[in-house]
Amino acid sequence: MDSILIRGGVRLSGRVVVSGAKNAALPAIAAALLTGDEVTISGVPALDDVDTMCELLDSLGVSVSITPGRVRLRAPRAAAKQAPYDLVRRMRASFLVAGPLLARFGAARMPMPGGCAIGSRPINLHLKAFAAMGADLATGNGYIEAVAPAAGLRGARVYLDYPSVGATENAMMAAVLADGITIIENAAQEPEVVDLANLLAAMGAKVRGAGTAVIKIEGVDELHGAAHTIIPDRIEAGTYMAAAAITGGDVIIDNVVPEHLAATMSKLREAGAVIETQGSSLRVSASGDLQPLDIKTMPYPGFPTDLQAQFMALLSIARGTSIITETVFENRFMHVDELTRMGAKIKIDGRSAVVEGVEALSGAPVRATDLRAGAALVVAALASRGETEIFGVGHIDRGYEAIERKLGALGAVIERRTDARESLAAGAGAS
Repeated sequence: MDSILIRGGVRLSGRVVVSGAKNAALPAIAAALLTGDEVTISGVPALDDVDTMCELLDSLGVSVSITPGRVRLRAPRAAAKQAPYDLVRRMRASFLVAGPLLARFGAARMPMPGGCAIGSRPINLHLKAFAAMGADLATGNGYIEAVAPAAGLRGARVYLDYPSVGATENAMMAAVLADGITIIENAAQEPEVVDLANLLAAMGAKVRGAGTAVIKIEGVDELHGAAHTIIPDRIEAGTYMAAAAITGGDVIIDNVVPEHLAATMSKLREAGAVIETQGSSLRVSASGDLQPLDIKTMPYPGFPTDLQAQFMALLSIARGTSIITETVFENRFMHVDELTRMGAKIKIDGRSAVVEGVEALSGAPVRATDLRAGAALVVAALASRGETEIFGVGHIDRGYEAIERKLGALGAVIERRTDARESLAAGAGAS
């Protein structure tokens, strides 16, 4: 197995370029199912999750051509309507093909999706949207089947009990070919939703209100091909911002949309970092002690749950006691045990973590239990005394393109080891 070895205590400096957003690339790739014309997606990061989504579309009969940073897709008129279990189990975002399949081909049969074990992420909101548009639903033997009426899906008013990004995106893609107008209320407002709306509009869809709580979609008879460049990855940017701050560094981060990082920048400034923005770049520097914070994760534009773990690592060496409340996923504190192995003092109380800052963390063998937990361990290791070996790096590879190369260019002493043997002490009991 691979591991990442980091010798901590090096102040990061220099420039790093953020890749395209994984969470924008995945729905964009799924949207190619909505037309028989070619759809070209640029700015696509080289990630395991992207590979999985491309494999999934290939299995559905889509022609997929991958070159560095770009994916070209062409869906035939008779694509398969059943997604294979082996691919769907790897990644929850694979369920995003259900909406396009249902809209264009009239049916979708999907295994229950997998992904990181960070808590219950029910797909009932996706199904609620499909049912509102007239689909018949059936479940059994680990599969979900949705079948549109003979005349196709019809426009409807869809209220989401929670502003789920995935459910909003699936409902949008189902609605663009429906007969009539669909209104999605309490919709997710994340930049990735807006990015998908921009792609759909380029394909001929009529979408208004993306980025607000109410999205209005007027269905059209068919969509056409388009070329689209996805937005930068705000979570990758936030991770490098945390890395710069925890090491007392001075780092320029290129290819960002500062407006997407407002909550992140606000909290980093509150912790004592200095942040300057200029166009699509920002500079993060820090010196002296980091200050404790109170953080509560919220749907966008609130503080992102996908940066909670990285900020917990940062606050583990702040001068004082911080409180982090996780409201999005109920099981997203699995990184706590691994940070504790490195000397962090963290106590869990329900959905809150009380983080008492320590003078320094110490290197140790640790294990990533999910994508963002892995990123948190990298951030912690960069500021730790001694060496940290991180196992389970497959989780990290799902969301960070060439992380060791990018951090190495900033001065980090970091290397990937292949065929590493995991210590029995590393991540005991983790799965």
